Amino acid sequence: MERIQKFLANQGAGSRRQIDALLQQGRISVNGKVAKPGDQIDGREKIAIDGKLLRLQRHVAKPKILMYHKPVGQVCTRADPEGREDVYQHLPRLQQGRWVGIGRLDLNTSGLLLFTNDGELANRLMHPSYEVEREYAVRVRGAVSAEMLQQLRDGVTLDDGPAHFDEILDSGGSGSNHWYHVVLKEGRNREVRRLWEAVGVEVSRLMRVRYDQFKLPKWLKPGKSRILDDEVVKRVYQRLGLGPGVKESGGRKRGDSRGAGRRRRKA
Repeated sequence: MERIQKFLANQGAGSRRQIDALLQQGRISVNGKVAKPGDQIDGREKIAIDGKLLRLQRHVAKPKILMYHKPVGQVCTRADPEGREDVYQHLPRLQQGRWVGIGRLDLNTSGLLLFTNDGELANRLMHPSYEVEREYAVRVRGAVSAEMLQQLRDGVTLDDGPAHFDEILDSGGSGSNHWYHVVLKEGRNREVRRLWEAVGVEVSRLMRVRYDQFKLPKWLKPGKSRILDDEVVKRVYQRLGLGPGVKESGGRKRGDSRGAGRRRRKA
């Protein structure tokens, strides 16, 4: 027997935090009854999310990590009530499990999204306690003083608590085309935009260019994705203390987690 959160995370149904939220909302059922956090299951049950029966896998699928370049205008939900285009429509299909998003980007933000079929890996890369860095390229409108930048480093109070940038780099430009690169270790809703707005500056363009050690490759065009090589995935698991992850393939190493590997023909 196993706790339902852990079991479904290993099945790729979501991260433990995402599954826990679904349980709290009463959206998961086991054998026709609403499940609760902490319920014990053995995998022989009929489990459904929002009434849709899950196809449970007898064997844990080989872990995968995928990079996706999200364009402006796509949402990060599987089923948008307004019928807008979602990122999952553009991801390759998996034979086992399903893609779990590692963090989100809002409708008007573009850039790097990561996906995995391992809910525990997703949880490790999203949980605030691990302080995973996110880096954004930001174009702003309005004059920015040294005092404003220092305030953003020191911290400002938002409606959901204090927040700050860990790093701010002036990337040049002038007028309405001035760029900065900022780094923070949280993933709160619209946090980058709200931080700038708190000091009276409007963000006119926002792109995530790095998540943890993964950089958005210049050759990965908007709307395209790339599944990382097994050797890269193995190193990620080892670095995060999640076990071996992927067995040695014996072949030559290709690619790396910073997107510096040789470009593939298809993304």
